[in-house]
Amino acid sequence: MTADELFPAVLAGFVALCVVCKTNTRAPIPVRWIQSNSGPGTTLYACPDHAVKLGAGPTPEDVLRAP
Repeated sequence: MTADELFPAVLAGFVALCVVCKTNTRAPIPVRWIQSNSGPGTTLYACPDHAVKLGAGPTPEDVLRAP
């Protein structure tokens, strides 16, 4: 084992995986929200470069709730 394997880099703050380029970004932008039949839904994030191309999609706040 190497020192890099024993002590991996820890990224500070909120980090998410971009759905397009599959890289970690420290400035994730929510672009899609997938509703789940059981449990909470999933938010998909994109890096700032790809978020502009994808546009804003439905987020949990956009979902219409039955009265």
